[in-house]
Amino acid sequence: MVKQVIPKSLDEALDYLYDGYYQVIGGGTDLMVQKRSTAETPPHFTNNLLYAFNLDELKFVRNSEHCLHIGSMTSLETLLHHDETPSMLREVILEMASPAIRNVATLSGNIANASPAGDSLVPLYLLDAQIVLLSKNQFRHIPIEKLIVGPRKTVIRNDEIIKDIAIPKLEFTKYKWTKVGGRLADAISKVSFLGAVHIENDQVLDLRIAFGAVYKTVIRNREIEKIFRNMSVQELKNRKDEIISHYELCILPIDDQRSNKEYRKKVALNMLSDFIMNL
Repeated sequence: MVKQVIPKSLDEALDYLYDGYYQVIGGGTDLMVQKRSTAETPPHFTNNLLYAFNLDELKFVRNSEHCLHIGSMTSLETLLHHDETPSMLREVILEMASPAIRNVATLSGNIANASPAGDSLVPLYLLDAQIVLLSKNQFRHIPIEKLIVGPRKTVIRNDEIIKDIAIPKLEFTKYKWTKVGGRLADAISKVSFLGAVHIENDQVLDLRIAFGAVYKTVIRNREIEKIFRNMSVQELKNRKDEIISHYELCILPIDDQRSNKEYRKKVALNMLSDFIMNL
């Protein structure tokens, strides 16, 4: 029989995770769909469950000198209306789900679910987010691109819980978020794109590109970005075709019920081209 526990504190939650295997569930907006059963029957879970959404210790948005720290059980709706939330993250959240779902959904749920189509993962990759993992005996800071290793796969250990997401404080001159889905919101992305630049004196000092739903993880390639930094805006535009050719090798989508791989690749590269030419 599946065991379900609702710890009253973070310490109690860590004790449970240390003593046995539990699947951590926050708002459940991903898991309840994945485990849905026939009509009017409970979702079919096979693992013990630890409910964490009630843990107020994990509901916070705090500033440190260099980072914004978002508690793992902070709802997306809270982040949408919080003054400290980076504007690009707010824009992404606004197109995610409905207000009712956003009131219980969390960034950490998207992270642990590790879907390549998870919209909030795209800005987290672009912003160099670090995921803080806590267990009874230690904590770890892991870059998001090293934490997520494939569809539904992470390096989170059984005795760990996501404590918070640390987002470095960065400045961009311009960014562009584009999501293609069946509806404007409350729909899983067919393709998503986020580009950002920091320009000073007509020089592109920082260039960042991230794609969702076109590979087994979110795509962000720092080596490509380095090639095209520290040049003028016009030079960057002149090398648009070269930039696209680099990313064309990285974008390897699949066919599924939402779209096909040819469409996804074409649209992703069109988004990139549009971003570059409109700097």
